[in-house]
Amino acid sequence: MASTQEKATPRCILKAKDDINKKTSSSSSEALQNWSLAVGSGSEDPIPKTVSMATLIRPVEPISDPLATKAPSTKGISIMTRAQTSHPLDPLSAAEISVAVATVRAAGATPEVRDSMRFIEVVLVEPHKHVVALADAYFFPPFQPSLLPRTKGGPVIPSKLPPRQARLVVYNKRSNETSIWTVELSQVHAATRGGHHRGKVISSKVVPDVQPPMDAMEYAECEAVVKDFPPFREAMKKRGIEDMDLVMVDPWCVGYHSNADAPSKRLAKPLIFCRTESDCPIENGYARPVEGIHVLVDMQNMVVIEFEDRKLVPLPPADPLRNYTAGETRGGVDRSDVKPLQIIQPEGPSFRVNGHFIEWQKWNFRIGFTPREGLVIYSVAYVDGNRGRRPVAHRLSFVEMVVPYGDPNDPHYRKNAFDAGEDGLGKNAHSLKKGCDCLGYIKYFNAHFTNFTGGVETIENCVCLHEEDHGILWKHQDWRTGLAEVRRSRRLTVSFICTVANYEYGFFWHFYQDGKIEAEVKLTGILSLGALQPGETRKYGTTIAPGLYAPVHQHFFVARMDMAVDCRPGEAFNQVVEVNLKVEEPGKNNVHNNAFYAEEELLRSELQAMRDCNPFTARHWIDWATNWFQAGTWIKLFASGWL
Repeated sequence: MASTQEKATPRCILKAKDDINKKTSSSSSEALQNWSLAVGSGSEDPIPKTVSMATLIRPVEPISDPLATKAPSTKGISIMTRAQTSHPLDPLSAAEISVAVATVRAAGATPEVRDSMRFIEVVLVEPHKHVVALADAYFFPPFQPSLLPRTKGGPVIPSKLPPRQARLVVYNKRSNETSIWTVELSQVHAATRGGHHRGKVISSKVVPDVQPPMDAMEYAECEAVVKDFPPFREAMKKRGIEDMDLVMVDPWCVGYHSNADAPSKRLAKPLIFCRTESDCPIENGYARPVEGIHVLVDMQNMVVIEFEDRKLVPLPPADPLRNYTAGETRGGVDRSDVKPLQIIQPEGPSFRVNGHFIEWQKWNFRIGFTPREGLVIYSVAYVDGNRGRRPVAHRLSFVEMVVPYGDPNDPHYRKNAFDAGEDGLGKNAHSLKKGCDCLGYIKYFNAHFTNFTGGVETIENCVCLHEEDHGILWKHQDWRTGLAEVRRSRRLTVSFICTVANYEYGFFWHFYQDGKIEAEVKLTGILSLGALQPGETRKYGTTIAPGLYAPVHQHFFVARMDMAVDCRPGEAFNQVVEVNLKVEEPGKNNVHNNAFYAEEELLRSELQAMRDCNPFTARHWIDWATNWFQAGTWIKLFASGWL
């Protein structure tokens, strides 16, 4: 692997002098290009590239997937004579997504079925942990055979890993059916070299009474349908709006409030907003909500099936500071008293990257990306001196978030968004190459997705990896001598940012030098607002400007943590223990009335583990390793803050 100094890409270094900018910009494009190259022949490679993988392993029969109920036939599949190019946990490449889509489309029974297929998501079928351990032991970094159980006569090493598989969620626009497909990607390498673009269908099934997430193409089509609906245009004309280019239609999932909302239909209930100037595309249109118009759209057939102009509420007055461009805009002035701040690393960053494998300050892990969750952290481990590489977690991600609104008035009572399941955090991620989302030397990762019609789209620079100074890690001063010692804290941050309608969400995973992992979510963007009659106030919201209020709402984030503290693959030697602060009752054990202690309770099931945070007892949880050789090792889990 080429050195990090060669591959580091300086981004958003706030300049004080032109010569600094020239030095960085002259090499930035070349450096960024280097990041995307295959692993080179630098001295940091775990294995020299001139050494054949065949000389490092003893070939035997290929391993079979432990989860498969029946071993797939290898007839017609050429056996790879070289090591795999993709780790079992690497996100699907653009070529693999194309092959998966083409395979499913070709499996359609009739031309009508194939033409009506809409592809919601194509994601990696994550392999069994034993397959991951095998890959990490002999095929990919960290090349640690100790991950596998010991056997008599030495390890049995296969010549290749099981084929990668893709899981596809497909919506049939003609029949309104949702199906899930599994495709084996054995022949992707041949396909990308100009061969046929066919994988192998492993399974497919129709899932009744569900609707898959909506797609950006559907959103755009829904907006156009509503704007072209004559009664809607007439309702907007009553409000003084005739230019439909000013109107913003945000389709929201209808939810499930009654049998009328049953998932047998693909329904959306849009929210309406209106800008004031057609020549200002970045004006804050969300500051002018259109109240009183009820619209229900059949998203399968793209027709308005319900419409009612229930109440005429005046549009909120135009805000002179409604635009959010940088610099002086309609009377607003950016702060001018902030001096330049430079973040530079003259010797490059301290992390090392090999594909999707990352090493930094004794931490090592892999990153992945899915359309629903966005960033996924795999195979987290800590290198602990002579104790070697110690596993911490198999998988970390945010799998869902829900935003319930507390205003019982129409239309806000229906605003109960599941942003991951209904829209997809990953599919709505940003390309970070245009702004100063990250500072310093940065490694970017691209993300590949399928669009609604099956094409492949790439979000460039979707995930950001960089180091940050994080203040003081430790300090002590001896009062007798006046001598002091201090250690600064450095952390490694992996992040992505997405937009779901009006809100932006930044997801950050921080790794610290003291062994701590922190998951942080930053909320920004714009509030989802409502309009008020003159002189009106709302109990269930806050008035923020004349004629404008923000309904009260909450954001709940659901983290999935597959912990593996000091566990080898397949082992289940972890327990979750809840810890609460307890005050000792007055008596012989508390004669001074000052005693308190930490009380531990083992949570034996998921049902028992449905617990609330409790700051009054300093409640937290520990993931405890119970295997005999690591007994006493644990990871503390706690919530660090609430809004």
